[in-house]
Amino acid sequence: MIIAFLFNFGLKFELQYINLKKSIMKTSIRLAAFICTAVIFVTVNIAMAQKAGGPWTIPAKYKSMKSTVKAGDPSIATVGKDLYNKHCKSCHGTKGLGDGTKSASLKTLIPSFADKKFKTRADGDIYYQSFVGRDEMPNFEKKVLDEADRWALVQYIKGL
Repeated sequence: MIIAFLFNFGLKFELQYINLKKSIMKTSIRLAAFICTAVIFVTVNIAMAQKAGGPWTIPAKYKSMKSTVKAGDPSIATVGKDLYNKHCKSCHGTKGLGDGTKSASLKTLIPSFADKKFKTRADGDIYYQSFVGRDEMPNFEKKVLDEADRWALVQYIKGL
């Protein structure tokens, strides 16, 4: 009887030990799968992260341009705002912070118009960047034909 009891106890202990080993193995596999998934997720997000655009090369003819629409002109609040909402808002956002609905899908990080560095740019630089564009910044020369309308938009952007 004692031998049978010890045998059963030993068998139960061995079964518990085997079950414990299986449980540890399952947990280890789950942990390894979680770690692999996390590494893949982080790697993909880093690879897809937006990058800051490189410096712009503004041709001399644009650098010397001055706005023909002065600050406070009524066309800024009407024409400039309408053009901004139509052509710029989807990427640059309502307040020009670079947070428009399309901004997250771009490879290039959109800088904020509220940034001090942007605020110091010359009129001609903003004009060139806004209408000639490059890379993911489209060319708007054929979409905004009137020169006064372009300058109203430049002034609207500077006021954001």
